[in-house]
Parts: sequence; C-alpha cells; structure tokens
Amino acid sequence: MPRASRPKKPETDLATRLLDWYDRHRRVLPWRAPAGKRADPYRVWLSEIMLQQTTVQAVAGYYRKFLERWPNVKALAAAPEEDVLAAWAGLGYYARARNLHAAARIVAKDMGGKFPGTAEGLRALPGIGGYTAGAIAAIAYDERQAAMDANAERVIARLYAVETPLPKAKTELHGLGMALVPARAGDFVQALMDLGSAICTPKRPYCGNCPWTEECAARRRGIQENLPVKAPKSARPLKRGAAFVAQDRNGAVLLVKRPDKGLLASMLEPPLGEWTADFPSKQAALKQAPFPADWKRRAGLVRHGFTHFELEIEVYFADLASRPKTNGQWVASAKLREVALPTVMRKIVEHGLDEGGPLFQTSSARKR
Repeated sequence: MPRASRPKKPETDLATRLLDWYDRHRRVLPWRAPAGKRADPYRVWLSEIMLQQTTVQAVAGYYRKFLERWPNVKALAAAPEEDVLAAWAGLGYYARARNLHAAARIVAKDMGGKFPGTAEGLRALPGIGGYTAGAIAAIAYDERQAAMDANAERVIARLYAVETPLPKAKTELHGLGMALVPARAGDFVQALMDLGSAICTPKRPYCGNCPWTEECAARRRGIQENLPVKAPKSARPLKRGAAFVAQDRNGAVLLVKRPDKGLLASMLEPPLGEWTADFPSKQAALKQAPFPADWKRRAGLVRHGFTHFELEIEVYFADLASRPKTNGQWVASAKLREVALPTVMRKIVEHGLDEGGPLFQTSSARKR
C-alpha cells in the first residue's frame, strides 16, 4: 500500500497558513457566523443535516425558509412531522428530515433546548454520525475535531499524496486531518471546506492560489488531479413500473401515503404499480390502477436516480368527471407544492398532468 508523503512544514505552520488564507477569503454562507462571532449550535446543526449528501447551492434556499418558520430548536420540535416533511420536500433522503425532527424533540424536551457540547454527546442524537458530530462540535464549540467532508478529504489526500482508494482511505485521511487541527478548530474545519470548494477542486485545481501549494506532495509529483483515488462504482440496477395520475374536474389530484417504513417512508405519492425489471404491458398496468377509468399512457418516461438503483416510470393519466371511492386524499393543484411530495413523485405528477409542461397547473389552465 502506498504511504502518504509528509509535507516539509510542521502541522502548526500549515494550520496557521490555512487560517490566514481563510481570514481573507472565507465564504459568506447563510448558516456561517461572522468572523469573531460564536456560531449558533442550532443553525450549525440544521445546516449540517441539510448538507448531508446535498450541495451548498441546493441547501441555501431551504435553510432560509426553515429558519424563518422555525427559528430555534423548540419551535422545530413543536412542529407537526408532516409540516417538516413538506418543507423538506425536494432535498431528498427523507429519513434525514424525520431524524431532524426527532432530534429537535429530544433536545427541546430532554436537554432544555441546548445541544450537547461535544461530538460524543451529539452522536447520541438521531441522524448524527461521526462526520456531522465532529463538524457541529468544531464549528459551534471549537472542540478539536477533524470533520472530513468530500472537500476536506480531497485536500488532505493531495497534501499528503494519499493513494489509498476511498472509502478505504477515510480512516487514514481523518488521522492526517486531525493532526492539523489547531485551537481555532471551527475556523479550520470551515477553511478546509472552503479550500476544497474554491481552490482544490476535483478538476483543474488552482494550485497557484493555494496556501499549501509549496507543501503539497501531490502537486510536486504532478498527480493532484488523480487524487483522491476512488474505488470503481458498481452498476446500479434499473427498476421500471407504472404510475397513475388522476385529476378530478376541479383540478385536484389523488395522492396516497407510502408505508411508514422503507424508501420514502410516510411520504405522499400518486398511486404506483409494482417496480420490476420490465415495464408492465398496458393490460397488466391497468390491473394495478387504483380504480377503473379511461387511463391514457403519456408519451415518454419519468426517470429518477436513487442511491442504490435507477427508476423509470410510465405514467397513466385519467381525467375524471367525478371522484370514485378509493383510498387516499385529493389535493388541489394550488396545494401540491405545500404537501410532502418527494422530487420523483413531483416529476410523475407533473408528467401526468401536462406531459412535462408547467408544474401543477390550475384547473383553468388544464389541457383536456
């Protein structure tokens, strides 16, 4: 196994150099405290949960809306879960929203509204793993923790020329990062993130602008763009099925609730058929429909990628003169944006209503 190359400068000098760069170039982010100000643990926690498996650009708008609606942990704890899920819709990985709400209730009820001040204490809360606990503890409390997100891992892998493939290299990278963390742990953690985002980018890093350019072992060897090494991804299986979008004469759409456990648990969706390796024939699909109607298959498909598989859906649409007796709830077009409807289900409803046209048209704009 290749060994990491150690920079010539001591760790304290590297940390000082990075913090000097950060003090000049730090990003302004909605959840980041101004320089010299103590970060609010609630805001740090909320942002870190939202940022799990999601980009900064995608999170910023959701974060502001959450904060306006629930400005502190007690307000969030008092909210109904369905409201939290609806506000989360579009961020994906909905177990995060449930864990967010569950953790808020624990902090509000059992901890007097105060978050634990250590990574160890934070890990006891739902939805907080090793990285997230370290990030919150460092940023909110300056606990000496190395929070290694993808940006930080890339920076450290290049600094020390770590050629061990990810995810196997994670423990090694964490140890190397931990050795660098100074007293200003929160600023250091955020500096690593900013360096990876702005300078030490995956492709064509701006090495000439990097505060560690002279110490970077990967740059000296000309292999910076090859690091970190990632293990080959296994092909994700493809699943296919049918969905049924029914709209009544007033423009309301039928939605049903998914099971309380499993993928997208407790979220709303249009009625779906079984997901298998192949699309059902039209005859087979109509047997999966929630009720008999003049179901018409829309042209094209809805495609969506989940973590472990790809999904392709054929959408059947029914324009109803009256509502049949069936399970589920009829949601007015104007309210569709307010319910807990996952992104893939929004795609399906949109495709069913107007074959990919304007999202969730009102009844007056519907095409018949």
